[in-house]
Amino acid sequence: MFWVSVTGIFALRQAIPGDVVVMMTPPDTEPAVRNAIREDLGLNDPVHVQYFEYTTDLLGGDLGYSHFTSTEVEALIAPRLGPTVELAFAAMFVAIVFAIPFGIISARNRNSKTDLSVTLGSLVGVSTPNFWLGLLLVLLFSVWADLLPVARRPIGLGTGLAMLFTEGSVSGLVSWLRHITLPAVTLGTYYMALLTRLTRGGMLDELGQVYITVAEAKGLPSVLREYKYALKNTLIPLVTIVTVNIGGLLNGSLIVEAVFNWPGLGNLFLSSINLQDWPTVQALLIIVAAAYVGMNALADVLYTYIDPQVELQ
Repeated sequence: MFWVSVTGIFALRQAIPGDVVVMMTPPDTEPAVRNAIREDLGLNDPVHVQYFEYTTDLLGGDLGYSHFTSTEVEALIAPRLGPTVELAFAAMFVAIVFAIPFGIISARNRNSKTDLSVTLGSLVGVSTPNFWLGLLLVLLFSVWADLLPVARRPIGLGTGLAMLFTEGSVSGLVSWLRHITLPAVTLGTYYMALLTRLTRGGMLDELGQVYITVAEAKGLPSVLREYKYALKNTLIPLVTIVTVNIGGLLNGSLIVEAVFNWPGLGNLFLSSINLQDWPTVQALLIIVAAAYVGMNALADVLYTYIDPQVELQ
């Protein structure tokens, strides 16, 4: 799947109109000079030769060279990968912490006002565009209430943890938490709504099973029936959604990063698109594809720990 993704990304680059050499050079550059640049970059080579060279370099860990910034692509991506991963996991943490309790409460109180409220809230969450929600949260919590910052974060999670362990100061973590709260809530709202609906549906199916009735007849407490047995049997679709969408969060954070000026891969992707910096764009798309493939593999492994009927072979 990763090889198919790399091939598709390379084919997409060939199909996109535009000349990267024209973007790199001044308008009055002589055609002969531009052709020499194309020759030097290998853009005049046949497509299959370019593909072979690209995949060979990729297998060797070379993501390419950005001629617009005169920097290796790895050097551009490395400092921005951490902030995007932090945001993706923070958003998924927000989604899981709220979604599973809401789904269970909704299933326990089926067709009640609580159930209808949770169902309506999850419908609104799934339907709300994250860029609009982000702007609304900025307006409410930053502009009007002046509670949380919006500007680019001054400190990362790693630095905050280092300050905690070396200096005993929590100021770094507090600053990081204040800056990541609004982006994480904005990005995680859709997934929170989606997981809530899945949890509710799965719990309703499991609570109607015979083994739950037998457990109730034996006098097992409701907490034990619902959390140890019913919830555990509901986890497989939840694990699928969580693991697969962690890869999707790397891609979906693009607009959210732009709204909150988050120093991650999303902002780099937008600037690379505007410059037609195709080596950087290709590398970023490959990272997203690798995240999808890796998270799918992780989901398959986790199934074996959740369901004893599933075995790795």
